[in-house]
Amino acid sequence: MVDCPDCQGYGICMSCYGTDAACESCGGSNVCATCGGAGQVAASSNYYESAWALVPPVIAIGLALITKEVYSSLFIGILVGGMLYSNFSFEGTVLHVFQDGIVSVLSDGYNVGILIFLVVLGAMVCLMNKAGGSAAFGRWAAKNIKSRAGAQLATIVLGCLIFIDDYFNCLTVGSVMRPVTDKHNVSRAKLAYLIDSTAAPICIIAPISSWAAAVSGFVDDGSGLALFIRAIPFNFYALLTIVTMVCLVGFKMDYGPMAANESNALAGDLFSGANPYAGMDDDVPENKGRVIDLVLPILVLVACCIVGMIYSGGFFSGASFVDAFSGSDASVGLMLGSFFGLVFTMAFYLIRRSMSFKEIMSSIPEGFKAMVPAIMILTFAWSLKAMTDSLGAREFVAAVVKASAENFMMFLPAIVFVIGCLLAFATGTSWGTFGILIPIVLFVFPLDSGNPLSIVCVSACMAGAVCGDHCSPISDTTIMASAGAQCDHVSHVSTQLPYAVTVAAVSFVSYLIAGLIPNALVVLPISVVLMVLALMVIRSVHGRGAPKKASEPATANN
Repeated sequence: MVDCPDCQGYGICMSCYGTDAACESCGGSNVCATCGGAGQVAASSNYYESAWALVPPVIAIGLALITKEVYSSLFIGILVGGMLYSNFSFEGTVLHVFQDGIVSVLSDGYNVGILIFLVVLGAMVCLMNKAGGSAAFGRWAAKNIKSRAGAQLATIVLGCLIFIDDYFNCLTVGSVMRPVTDKHNVSRAKLAYLIDSTAAPICIIAPISSWAAAVSGFVDDGSGLALFIRAIPFNFYALLTIVTMVCLVGFKMDYGPMAANESNALAGDLFSGANPYAGMDDDVPENKGRVIDLVLPILVLVACCIVGMIYSGGFFSGASFVDAFSGSDASVGLMLGSFFGLVFTMAFYLIRRSMSFKEIMSSIPEGFKAMVPAIMILTFAWSLKAMTDSLGAREFVAAVVKASAENFMMFLPAIVFVIGCLLAFATGTSWGTFGILIPIVLFVFPLDSGNPLSIVCVSACMAGAVCGDHCSPISDTTIMASAGAQCDHVSHVSTQLPYAVTVAAVSFVSYLIAGLIPNALVVLPISVVLMVLALMVIRSVHGRGAPKKASEPATANN
């Protein structure tokens, strides 16, 4: 059984909302004509709310990693989801894939707002490149950032400072730091990893962020923000990801596919293959532009996006700043903020005579074209999520967790973490995972029960969701990180995966300890020590990776 599509499970007539005795739609009965007031109808698919619901994303992810081709892999996953939903009916499959999948997600207001934000950011990046701002910042960085380590640390610091929203983080940090990391021969895959690791993992431990607002919305009694803050010290995956990034830079080590990419970058090949964004960075005169042509538009963009988010939360209608941010709509806020940021950038360049009006106008469609790969992947990823939702993936996972939760109390934090990882990896969404697992955790461990495991398990849910989102090739944040670094998406996923899995393994052990000792002051230091030890062991086994070129001076590669 599934919720009735006409009354959304309420069982009342949605024409009169159960209040009009003269309503023609319900004949005065005030109940939904579709479900007869039951609120539920029989599922149309034979595979609803079963393990089959997770097959489409598993197929898409597997094919993407095997074939290194993401578009066809995602579409095949969508097609499999449509076939399962329609019980292998040809007509039903086609209609579900296009009407309920691709057309539906492109008709969703939230998704359209994100796509507009992407397009505007693409236009701004193109404008900053043509005005010479990016090149000027690269020249400044060459004088002030002397090493590869410095370039990577600067990327980490900037990513930590831009904690408002993960989408905004990915594209902003990418546009600012690409000239710097390119100058020091840091591979685009490594840049994408640093961007991705300072996006969702930072937002999930930042009380003033769109992610805090999302988590708060899944707690019914209004204490969502307080719960979010209390869970931060137990969010081992996010905290250990930061530790890992710093250690990788400090130890000057890389392993797995990333080591090969870094070696190639030192030899001058930043992409270890083809550049999917080739042609976006147009050549500009060597001395054109100043650092302010990059820095000021970015600062204004940050300010406009913050104002846009609190506006969407009702700040200018009387709500407090915290309440406005908690109730903000990231899609609306970022869309409005980026638009006004673009208007300012255009006016600023006209006033400074950095670009002519004709050049500015020609840059906007070029920025749009540069974002087409990210838009296509996002559209397919959203459509794939629609397929898993229509097959009852959430309900299946919820039933499994509820059935086993009471039997494994001590191990529940680690179990919730693993389930969150798998669910977010398969569906590509952290927020959807929050919506499934947090209510279940709070049902098992109510906040007013005084059981400290309630906070640990909620944090494990958030950490697992971020971990799965971090690893998944169909995650919108992962896609955005690839776009921000202008890196091949499959290359980003394959090089990032070993690092994310290493952090996930240490986080799992940390949650096992937290199930026995639910005290952050004890467990967090232990987890940090375990993380550093694990990296030191890997370094001793695999070496530093990314060896220096023999023809280059040592100072160039520090």
